Amino acid sequence: MAAEPGIVRPASTIMLLRKGEISPIEIFMMVRHYQIEFASGALVFPGGSVDPGDRTIIATPSLYAGVDGSDDETLAFRIAAIRETFEESGILLARERGSPDLIAASRATLIADTHREALCKNEISFARILEDNHLVLALDLLVPYAHWITPVGMPKRFDTWFFLAQAPPEQLGAHDGRESTDSIWLSAQDALDGGVSGRFTLPFPTTRNLIRLGKQPDVDAALAAARAMEVVTVMPIMTKVGDKRQLRIPAAAGYDGELFDV
Repeated sequence: MAAEPGIVRPASTIMLLRKGEISPIEIFMMVRHYQIEFASGALVFPGGSVDPGDRTIIATPSLYAGVDGSDDETLAFRIAAIRETFEESGILLARERGSPDLIAASRATLIADTHREALCKNEISFARILEDNHLVLALDLLVPYAHWITPVGMPKRFDTWFFLAQAPPEQLGAHDGRESTDSIWLSAQDALDGGVSGRFTLPFPTTRNLIRLGKQPDVDAALAAARAMEVVTVMPIMTKVGDKRQLRIPAAAGYDGELFDV
């Protein structure tokens, strides 16, 4: 559903992390389809808008775990993050009901093969998939990392929470061929280098979060640092200095500065 001009839509994204063979941290990223209206052709983390079905799940606490005392908005962002990641990549952060362990990769693949396309076409609800497969969303694994709001005046605006999460073991993920045309595990530096070389198109928030994440030595350190930090909301403000356009963001957000050339 298209957003009305100026309306800010809630959205979520997950930066899925794993230890790579070469890099101590690899991130799962996707290339958006060039015909998609928002961020077409860009290299992004899986995610998307919060939808009414995510809020419906809130009314059934047996379908999620690990966020006692959270308000409905917090829950909706987290549920949307996991649903969107499943829709776009097939990676599912969930446990069998009554089990402390994440579902096996083979089980996640079977659920994705059976339900993913129907979910994307709105032929089945995410809540029904969870109920029928006796699953509990692992909301506790999502660590808040950043909160960005699209600047005023942009035709499409989003209020987006970025979460960090360690990827479930052996769940490799795969793009859907509709909203995304490629998917890849890579280091933050490889993604940034690809942005410089022109191999990738990187949105501004993606670039800043990759730079910040790239300073961490490994997955455990990245998650620990995220848990310890305060998330400062960022809504960039466009400024002009001569012929140069710059974006101003809060220095307290932890992105190594306030003014950035765009």
